[in-house]
Amino acid sequence: MTTAIATQQGIGADPAGRKLAVRCRNVVKNYGSGQSVVRALRGIDLDVYEGELLMLVGPSGCGKTTLISVIAGVLDRDQGECTVFGEDFSAMNSRQRTRFRGKTIGFVFQSFNLIPTLTIAENVSVPLLLNGVDRRTALKKAKEILSIVGLGERTNDAPNRLSGGQQQRVAIARALVHDPRLIVCDEPTSALDHETGHKIVELLKGVAMSGNRSLVVVTHDNRIFDFADRIAHMDDGQVDKIVGSAKELYGPNMQSANGGGGMS
Repeated sequence: MTTAIATQQGIGADPAGRKLAVRCRNVVKNYGSGQSVVRALRGIDLDVYEGELLMLVGPSGCGKTTLISVIAGVLDRDQGECTVFGEDFSAMNSRQRTRFRGKTIGFVFQSFNLIPTLTIAENVSVPLLLNGVDRRTALKKAKEILSIVGLGERTNDAPNRLSGGQQQRVAIARALVHDPRLIVCDEPTSALDHETGHKIVELLKGVAMSGNRSLVVVTHDNRIFDFADRIAHMDDGQVDKIVGSAKELYGPNMQSANGGGGMS
């Protein structure tokens, strides 16, 4: 992406005056080396503002998951700059990185990643326990968050007693329980039917952003695009366009252009 295009499409100062949550400049990430190298990210420029829901869309294999992994400090970048609330993971040692990520970032995955041998309250309490909160306090906060997401009467159930949509609500509660400033979601609706997926994203946007948090959501599901404040389209390891709505990206025939169900 050229500098002129990047500036025009929303990189840099926010017209609404919001502060930056994430700032990426010329981020490069490669896998392998020599003739077998895979260039996953080819100079990404991207800003995420406080209090916004940004969706990352584009074809499979274009680098979306790699990008959010770099943003969250799960993967190291090879080149470029990337800061989260002004902090750079590359300047931190392993302990500092784990501590910052544990306090600042929440994760929601498509496969829920719940521990089957724990109750859902215990599952939700895990981020707090990892941050040194005592068990009693952690479980109390977990139950409070579960009530907010509509599962207050199921706190002692095991995950396998819940539906897919309910398990995703547990995953959202777990992502919120330590009050992170940034929430990163990787295909949060891919395992859900249309109605349930719609409710999950509605819940994410309402509950997660009530504290002026920022959300970055990787998705192929064009049924949820209307929840985005901005949509960043990726292709071949680059952000090639940032728009304010799906119609700006795909035009009025978005459903037919993408097969009616997404952009795989």
